[in-house]
Amino acid sequence: MAALTRPFWIEARLERREGWDDAIYPFNLPVVRTTDSLAFHPNVTFLVGENGSGKSTLIEAMAVAWGFNAEGGSRDHHYATRASHSALHRFIRPVRSPQKATDGYFLRAESFFTTASYLESTGTDRAGQTGLHEQSHGESFFNLFDNRLVGNGLYILDEPEAALSPSRQLSFLARLHELVNLGSQFIIATHSPIILGYPNAWIYQTSRHGLERIEYEDTDHYQVTRNFLTRREMMLEVLLSDET
Repeated sequence: MAALTRPFWIEARLERREGWDDAIYPFNLPVVRTTDSLAFHPNVTFLVGENGSGKSTLIEAMAVAWGFNAEGGSRDHHYATRASHSALHRFIRPVRSPQKATDGYFLRAESFFTTASYLESTGTDRAGQTGLHEQSHGESFFNLFDNRLVGNGLYILDEPEAALSPSRQLSFLARLHELVNLGSQFIIATHSPIILGYPNAWIYQTSRHGLERIEYEDTDHYQVTRNFLTRREMMLEVLLSDET
């Protein structure tokens, strides 16, 4: 199997119909208010942006629109601890390829404890989904990513770096590439300049102006991290100054 040349999920269209209200959340977020459609790379598409810019709201809504459980899991997982997801998913129409994915998962670090608890309650013995509470957060998260995701799938991930050390983020990239070469498509919201470095991916940055596609070196995440690592003493002097 080779990397996809056409995505499973071609485009997400935001349909402004009855119930859409630009004055209230989440429709008043710039990333939602100014976006009509979002096209996806056949292999990897990233969403980046500051906290509160709406990237996780958007990726959660896309995951639910595709058919995943809002708190994470595969399409046959049905559980909820708190219905906190927005109504945005009802206004997203997926444009799908005739080619069907045979696997899929919505993996989010924020609610991973809940996902692990649900899997434990089901008594599943599927690889990557057992004994998750017997491992650290990072170990269990990477175990599921490494063993449960098998390829030829559509995978949506929300801030996976929250569970992973920098060295594990490098391992994440290696496994991501293996899954891409097994015919998988990824849509990932992240703050990590390491994960964002995956080659040839499309990167969309959210901001108060909306959503724009940019190059890796132009992301705030890359620039802030690079400036800190190359000018650490100067930046710390400014940040920790009594006058700051």
